[in-house]
Amino acid sequence: MNISDCKQCTRLSCFLQSVKSQYPDYHALPVGAFGDAAAKLLIVGLAPGMHGANRTGRPFTGDYAGILLYKTLHQYGFATRPESVAATDDLQLIGCRITNAVKCLPPDNKPIPKEIKQCNRYLATELDQFVHNGGTAVLALGTIAHQAVLMGLQLKAKDYPFAHGAVHQLNQNNQIGNGLRLYDSYHCSRYNTQTKRLTTEMFEQVFTRIVADF
Repeated sequence: MNISDCKQCTRLSCFLQSVKSQYPDYHALPVGAFGDAAAKLLIVGLAPGMHGANRTGRPFTGDYAGILLYKTLHQYGFATRPESVAATDDLQLIGCRITNAVKCLPPDNKPIPKEIKQCNRYLATELDQFVHNGGTAVLALGTIAHQAVLMGLQLKAKDYPFAHGAVHQLNQNNQIGNGLRLYDSYHCSRYNTQTKRLTTEMFEQVFTRIVADF
């Protein structure tokens, strides 16, 4: 199934239909991953933003959360330009890929547990392909993304607690995640950056560590 055709979560599907009626020009469908198919770094966010990815159809594109992310990606050589305004712009990612734990815009930006679990099959497939293509580093933006990555790799959340700046070496019996490193950061949302829970310096420190570990 093409991810844009997915309607498995009734609440999310109905919400997207109502958004589409209000904003006919919006993408208002599940949003797939974006970036280099042979990436070494996979960034996992929470879900599409109302006027960002839900509007443009590309993760973190056209909303406040993408400002710090794409600026930092460009600074560290992962993007060809420092801002992403539309899915049709010429920005390209280099050695990096971006996706979300939940592919559909949730009401109030809060997916419920069963939606996170239902959507995890897509993330699990993305993680499997990422590892198969030689990927080594996963950056989780926030607790939900962190837990979704572990779920997708069939690992227990209690063994890898979330903390900003934490680095986890992942190991598992089925070997899907063996060799992967999971990096944690607070989400680069408007709330977190404006309240200084996440500063530019804090975010850059995470990327400095990722690059140093390559």
